[in-house]
Amino acid sequence: MQTTFDLIVIGGGINGCGIARDAAGRGLKVLLVEKDDLASATSSWSTKLIHGGLRYLEQYEFRLVRESLQEREVLLRLAPHITRPMEFVLPHDSSMRPAWMVRCGLWLYDHIGGPISLRRSRGIDFPHPLYGAPLKPSFRRAFAYSDVQVDDARLTLLNALAAQEEGAVVRTRTEVVGGTRVPVEGMPQWQLTLRDVDSGNTETICGRGVVNAGGPWVKDVLTGALNCASTASVRLVKGSHIVVPRVHEGDHAYLLQNDDKRVCFVIPYQQRYSLIGTTDVVVDSLADGHRIDDQEIHYLLRAANRYLRQPLTKADIVWTYAGVRPLFDDGEANASQITRDYVLKTDHQDSQAPVLSIFGGKITTYRKLAEHALSDLAPYFPQMGAPWTDSKPLPGGDIDSVTATAQALHATHSGLPPDYLEALVRRYGSRAKNVLNGARSIAGLGEIFGAGAALLSEREIEYCIRAEFARTADDILWRRTKCGLHMDANELARAQAFIVQKMDL
Repeated sequence: MQTTFDLIVIGGGINGCGIARDAAGRGLKVLLVEKDDLASATSSWSTKLIHGGLRYLEQYEFRLVRESLQEREVLLRLAPHITRPMEFVLPHDSSMRPAWMVRCGLWLYDHIGGPISLRRSRGIDFPHPLYGAPLKPSFRRAFAYSDVQVDDARLTLLNALAAQEEGAVVRTRTEVVGGTRVPVEGMPQWQLTLRDVDSGNTETICGRGVVNAGGPWVKDVLTGALNCASTASVRLVKGSHIVVPRVHEGDHAYLLQNDDKRVCFVIPYQQRYSLIGTTDVVVDSLADGHRIDDQEIHYLLRAANRYLRQPLTKADIVWTYAGVRPLFDDGEANASQITRDYVLKTDHQDSQAPVLSIFGGKITTYRKLAEHALSDLAPYFPQMGAPWTDSKPLPGGDIDSVTATAQALHATHSGLPPDYLEALVRRYGSRAKNVLNGARSIAGLGEIFGAGAALLSEREIEYCIRAEFARTADDILWRRTKCGLHMDANELARAQAFIVQKMDL
C-alpha cells in the first residue's frame, strides 16, 4: 500500500527545511526528501550572515531589506545559540561612496526594519586602538553598524529537526527520480518515485501537493522529474570564500568597499580564523561552481589587501569553499545586480495537485519565504493551521545566553574544559547536555579528535549519527561541527576512518 502525505518537500536546504517545519506545525502530514545531506549545497556555502543586505539599498530592494532586518530580530530570538550579534566596521575610502551617502544608507538601515535590538550605526575616528589596528594608516575614519553571524548549516539542520519533532518524516540520501499526477480515490495527487541513493532501491509515495525547493536544481526537478513546463529559471552565481589565520583582534568584522563597487567581508570565524568573501561569478553549470579558481583568489586577496596593514598572500590561505547561489533570473546582466529576492511559482494544471517551486531567495528570509509558500498553498489545504514559527525556539534555542548556559553546564561538568563546553553550547544550545550523555571528564567522552574548543569526541559523533541525520564523515566534520577546519591531514584521516567505522556499526 502506498504511503500518502499532504505535502512532499523536495530539497533539504534552508528553504525546504523551513517549509517542512512550518507545514508540519500547522497540522499537515509532511515528507521532506534530500538527495544528499541537509545543507550540503548552497545552504552551507554562504557568508554565514543573517543580515539585511546593506548594499541592496543601492538597488532599491527596500522590501527585501525591510523583511530581512525584521527576520534578523526573529532569528536572534529563535536561535540564540547559533547566532551572534556582530559589529561591522566600514573604513571610509574617499574615492568610493561619499561619506554623506554612507551615513544616509546606514541611517535607513537602522530604521527601515522597525525596532531593533542591536547597536545602531555610528562614526569612528582613526587612529583607533582596536578598529584601526589591522588597517593601513591612510584610513582616517570609518562607520560601524550591526548585523548577525550564523552557523548556516546548523540553522538548516535545526529546521529539519524541528520539522521532525512536529511530525514530519525527514529522509536524507533520497532522490526523487520521477513523478506524475494521478487520481487516488477521486482526489488528484502526486505519485513520486523515490530512490535510495545508497542502496539504489526505489519506492512510490503519494502526496496531495509538492514543494520543489531544489535550489540550484529547481528547474531540473520541475521540468525533469516532475515533467512540468516552466518559463521561470535561475541564474547560477558562484560565490567563493577564503579562510586565513585571524587578521585582527576583537569580535567585530570589516566591510570593505572594493574598486569595482562591490563589497568584501572580513569576518572572525571559528575562533582562530578570518573568513573573506565573497565573489559573484555567473557560471553555466553546477560543475563550474564547486571550486574557487585562481582569479577569484586573486580578487579576494586584492580586495582585502587594499585595506590591511599586513598584506595576505596565497600561502596564508588554510581553506577555501565555493558554491552556487540559485538566483531568480530577472534578466540582469551584472551578477552583483541580480535580485536576491525570492519568487514562488505554482503549477496546478486546472485544479490538479499543485507543485510550488522556489526560485531565488537568501538564508535570512527563509522563514518568511516558508510562510508565503504555505499561504499560496492554503487553498489546497483548508485544514492547515495559522502561521506560528515566529515564536517557538528552534531546537536548543530555549536558552537565555550562550555564556550563562555554558557556565551552568560547567558547574555540573567541572571536569570538562570551559572553552569546549561553550563550543558545544554554540552548536547545540540547551541540548549540549544530551551530547555529553552523562560524561563528566575528557576520559568519559570516549575517543578524542582535535583539542580545545575544536575538540571532537566519540560522544558527539554518536550524537550526530543518532539524533542529527549524519550519514558520512563530511556531514559531521564540515557541517555539524566544523571541526575538520581545525585538524591537520593526519587528524582528519583518523577522524574520517573512525566516523566511517561508527556509521557501519
